[in-house]
Amino acid sequence: MTHRSVDTHAVARAASLLAAALDEGRPVAPVRDLLGEHDVAAAYAVQQELTRRRLADGAVVVGRKIGLTSPAVQRQLGVDQPDFGVLFADMDVSGLPEVPSGRLLQPKAEAEIAFVLKEDLADGDLTPARIRAAVDHAVAALEIVDSRIADWDISLTDTVADNASSGLFVLAEHRLTLDEFEPRETSMRLYADDVLVSEGSGAACLGDPLNALAWLARTAREFGEPLRAGQVVLSGALGPMVPTPPGTRIRAEISSLGEVTAAFSEKAASSEESNA
Repeated sequence: MTHRSVDTHAVARAASLLAAALDEGRPVAPVRDLLGEHDVAAAYAVQQELTRRRLADGAVVVGRKIGLTSPAVQRQLGVDQPDFGVLFADMDVSGLPEVPSGRLLQPKAEAEIAFVLKEDLADGDLTPARIRAAVDHAVAALEIVDSRIADWDISLTDTVADNASSGLFVLAEHRLTLDEFEPRETSMRLYADDVLVSEGSGAACLGDPLNALAWLARTAREFGEPLRAGQVVLSGALGPMVPTPPGTRIRAEISSLGEVTAAFSEKAASSEESNA
């Protein structure tokens, strides 16, 4: 994707600050003063630099996440458009007995529909029919968002630079194809310690989670990193996100897809753990 030139010094400085926040287990001040509150190109340049560093350290990309698709979440964060981030293999904690709270700084949970692709979305027209055909199956998912920015004091550039405030994710085992359900018709209820704390629907995600997938397919291709077969796409929150301090038990019910659960370990983040 062709962008106007960005301030490479500011991008490098912002990337170093966010990397240090993760390494040291301490959130940092917003990076928007370095990048400009509305300079999305610079923010994605920071995200790409942090991704490059992770790949150099041996990380493996397994998909993408779409953020800020729900009007409720946009209101929570004071932004008005979607964004995307990169999912790495070590972010998938579906197989763990507990979500490792020690890896997180200030986590919140969102219930989402995750799509797993069976075709690349790299070339040609990305029509609605082609987007649907590229989906192998869908599962209920929990995205555990996190922010390296202190107190979640974020603008759009802050969250984009910070890998769209990605943290960890949990995928349910029950799979459905798009012949078996319509994502836009789903309803969602999210419980924290058996108390209903968030509700929403498929229509809350850009009108249809498949619209979000289409937006991501186009945008990722423009950035030169198109979606590929086998990748997981977290399509965006179906309702407001909720805090998940250590010890929290989360359960989401998404109609047709069923339940997805997560228990957060009692141990909170520390600098020593983050450096381990």
